[in-house]
Amino acid sequence: MHLLTHEDQIVAAIRQIIRAVDLHSRKLVNGHGFTGPQLAVLQEAQRLGSASPKAIARAVHLSQATVSGILQRLERRELILRKPSANDKRSVMIEISPQGEQVLQASPSLLQDRFRDALSSLEEWERLQILSTLQRVAGLMDAEHLEASPHLTPGEIPGDEEELPSPVPPTAPPSSINLNEPC
Repeated sequence: MHLLTHEDQIVAAIRQIIRAVDLHSRKLVNGHGFTGPQLAVLQEAQRLGSASPKAIARAVHLSQATVSGILQRLERRELILRKPSANDKRSVMIEISPQGEQVLQASPSLLQDRFRDALSSLEEWERLQILSTLQRVAGLMDAEHLEASPHLTPGEIPGDEEELPSPVPPTAPPSSINLNEPC
């Protein structure tokens, strides 16, 4: 039997995390027709009620250009509404549409939401230890200089530009991922 070195076990654990994020993202796209950032923007539009694209971008920690593209796709699918700002007619405000509300009711929670819930159940010292270790890992991978949002998705890589299929009808069972399940 071949025993893995600690280094190999660490690399394997990182790979498991990457696979879990990728699997969740694929289930979200295939089962509901959304990427993680698209769902996050739609959720934020619902939470804010009526907000500028800039406010939504700030809230979801994505660039304005990325959020602008996401909003265009959500508007084409009639999930959001663009309305002139009452204060400045040159500006628009984003609101979720009734169809967008229905889609959110049928959509799964985002992976980072479930992960945050699991993390919040840990003692503070455990959370700090995990944070410190992951920051060190990012440094070892020369990744500490990379921009990152608190969204567990494969990345904002050229945004979210590709068109995705429409979500499956609400009768389809919601996809889910169990953080305790092996990848």
